[in-house]
Amino acid sequence: MEYVTLSNGVKMPMLGFGVYQIEAKDTERCVLDAIRAGYRSIDTAQAYFNEEGVGSALKKSGTRRDELFITSKVWIEHYGYDECRKSVLASLAKLQLDHIDLMLLHQPFNDYYGAWRALEDLYEEGKLRAIGVSNFYPDRLVDIASFARIRPMINQVETHPLDQQTEAHKWMEKYGVVHEAWAPFGEGRGGLFENPVLKEIGDAYGKSTAQVMLRWLLQRNVVALAKSTRAERMAENIAVFDFCLSEQDMQRIAALDKAESSFFSHYDPNTVEWFVKLVEERKNK
Repeated sequence: MEYVTLSNGVKMPMLGFGVYQIEAKDTERCVLDAIRAGYRSIDTAQAYFNEEGVGSALKKSGTRRDELFITSKVWIEHYGYDECRKSVLASLAKLQLDHIDLMLLHQPFNDYYGAWRALEDLYEEGKLRAIGVSNFYPDRLVDIASFARIRPMINQVETHPLDQQTEAHKWMEKYGVVHEAWAPFGEGRGGLFENPVLKEIGDAYGKSTAQVMLRWLLQRNVVALAKSTRAERMAENIAVFDFCLSEQDMQRIAALDKAESSFFSHYDPNTVEWFVKLVEERKNK
């Protein structure tokens, strides 16, 4: 495993296991399989509704707590100081932990400044070892990095060969924020798994296109989150530390960049309305 050192000195694995879109009933099994495969960084979120399954798996795994790096995220409806603080304590209970290694603000909407102040206090109290943000585009990242008491240590954003976030990466580096990739395979959109360039590169190293994409991210100093519900695929995804891509291959992958999301843009007001609708729907449940 390779590690990155966050701005506060905390070391984080460069490759983690994500549980987005894994059903609650399957989460415990998947996390246990991931830990057996060698993953020590597990990424969940309040909005995934599977923190309890992660917590159960961590307890059953028997893995020492100091060997694990656990990330969760505060959802929009819990923004504002008081609600954010309460929600983090609830996440701790669901995860059966006395501290969370990394807590992120999941989206750049609503009262994220109030929520950030709560994370700052919980960090200083030792409930959180590191704090950061997710889906903060460069303008929002520079804003909060400039005016917050404690700068974000991580920014988790969509990053894959078709949306490489090269401009965002420059701004993260400038403010000492580690770049973390969600959807490192773009969920296969745009034919990424069958991309001829990635397949040709993979064949040269005896690796799959998924392994090539993960290795490419690691060599860009981008933390990656790989997700699968199949134990054999988990093992394949973590087997990326025994080879390095050449500079020529890195440039070939760089040329695939379309510089646009495969999902949605947070700048689009329709996207903002969609997130607001999600919050309203949850309130009515």
